[in-house]
Amino acid sequence: MAVPPIQASIPVVTDSPVVPSTSRGSLDDKVPSIHTSIESFNASSNDQLSLRRNPFLDPRVATQWKRVYDECSYECRHVFDATLDWTPEEEKRLVRKLDWRVCFWACIMFFALQVDRNNLTQVISDNFLDDLNMNTNDYNIGNTIFLVSFLFAELPSQLISKKLGPDRWVPAQICLWSIVAALQCLISGRGSFFATRALLGILEGGFIPDVVLWLSYFYTSRELPIRLSYFWTTLSATGIVTSLLAFALLHLRGVAGWAGWRWLFLIEGIITFAVGVTSFFMMPASAVQTKTWFRPNGWFSDREVAIVVNRILRDDPSKGDMNNRQAITPKILWACLTDFDLWPLYLIGLIVYIPQAPPTKYITLILKGSGFDTFTTNLLTIPYNALHIVTLLLLTRLSEYLNERTLVSSIQNIWVLPAIAALRWWPGTVVNAWGTYGLLTFLLSYPYCHAIVVAWVSRNSNSVGTRSVSAAVYNMAVQTGNVIGNFVYLDNDKPLYKTGNSILFAFNVLALAIFLLTKVYYVWRNKQRDRVWGAMTEEERTAYIADTKLVGSRRLDFRFAH
Repeated sequence: MAVPPIQASIPVVTDSPVVPSTSRGSLDDKVPSIHTSIESFNASSNDQLSLRRNPFLDPRVATQWKRVYDECSYECRHVFDATLDWTPEEEKRLVRKLDWRVCFWACIMFFALQVDRNNLTQVISDNFLDDLNMNTNDYNIGNTIFLVSFLFAELPSQLISKKLGPDRWVPAQICLWSIVAALQCLISGRGSFFATRALLGILEGGFIPDVVLWLSYFYTSRELPIRLSYFWTTLSATGIVTSLLAFALLHLRGVAGWAGWRWLFLIEGIITFAVGVTSFFMMPASAVQTKTWFRPNGWFSDREVAIVVNRILRDDPSKGDMNNRQAITPKILWACLTDFDLWPLYLIGLIVYIPQAPPTKYITLILKGSGFDTFTTNLLTIPYNALHIVTLLLLTRLSEYLNERTLVSSIQNIWVLPAIAALRWWPGTVVNAWGTYGLLTFLLSYPYCHAIVVAWVSRNSNSVGTRSVSAAVYNMAVQTGNVIGNFVYLDNDKPLYKTGNSILFAFNVLALAIFLLTKVYYVWRNKQRDRVWGAMTEEERTAYIADTKLVGSRRLDFRFAH
């Protein structure tokens, strides 16, 4: 279990009880005195529980983090209150408000990304390749160009976002890529197709970790996976909406002498641009920065602001160790990239999504090859997108309920394994049109573990700097896996893709092995740290907490989630 500093082993509080603070005095007034005697305290189980909920009841922890927040000019430091109290009902109301204000708009922005990132699946059902004298291999190359560009833009985009703030950079990204997306209506051949793919990849890269970082400013580590599951249900919801849009827009073939796919690119690009412009007004930099000239009353009362900030810091004090306009230095960047304890999660990102990638990209081509027409094919993609939403939410809820990540996430690949096996060895693949459709629908309804793993990476990072970089590196690993997936279904292997499905089966078995090994690794690392920490005296632990220069998951008093 991931534990904020000092919470793991030696809960220590003041001799006298700490009462809820109603003061609005200086920051120093809100921190318990460090001079209070702590040696003689024998913590009861209730005291330990209180300390786990609020690590700042330990005066050493409060003083340590107060210094960190002041030194980095953390934007919310003036509302940090070590003794602030609130009721569960207040927190529930506030979380509901956050869901509507923050999470809902994050989903709208992700909708904009998915519209422009995945509408290629719809246009290829409208003779897009034939109109431009291209084939399946050209389609693969275009997808690869997009993914490679997306991959290499991830980290630079995250560094820009950390310096400017996600509230400025994300809306700018959406506006820029929507212009390119709309201009795809003018594509005339392979060259312009490849060029637009590259530009879209460069401009869209980094969007997801940027938004995840922004969400982490408002949600606790336990709440974040559920909100990310809502975020990724947008992927499937967008699939449903764009399938219906495609059904309508592709019927415009012949209007003004244009093919239907040209109208689709233009109109969906305009929709995305509108989302981008609106996002400038919908993304506050932090909980204490919701008041502005166009929103004079802000989103929260003063008390609500204090609750939002302090509940986040009590869950993870490291969320205030950088301000939201503070750049990642080369030293921090290198330290994050060489944090080998996060590499198992990057390996998960690289491998576990490959088995689903080719069927997702090729479903419309496979269904057309099975005998369905263009419009029926697009409508047939709706059921699996709807089922995908249900299974994703159920999987994420199960992870939260069990407080288990590795084994629950592996359910994704357990689900996919028999479907890939059937695609490879069932004699009716493609020949039996409705049977093939049912098989693909089952496969692509898989419970997506991406939300769980993204939140897992964030939690195991244990600092804002590491979190900014690790989110980008993880997503780079995912995109690298997508690049690999683009070369599994090849033109000379169609329509059955027997070789391709054999490769996907092998990747799926490898993914299950990686999940199990990741579980073993993190259990081992936690036990290793427990032994070292347990051998230290209380004075040594106190000195370590006060003096260590290690940050993030490298801290000896941090435990990895698994």
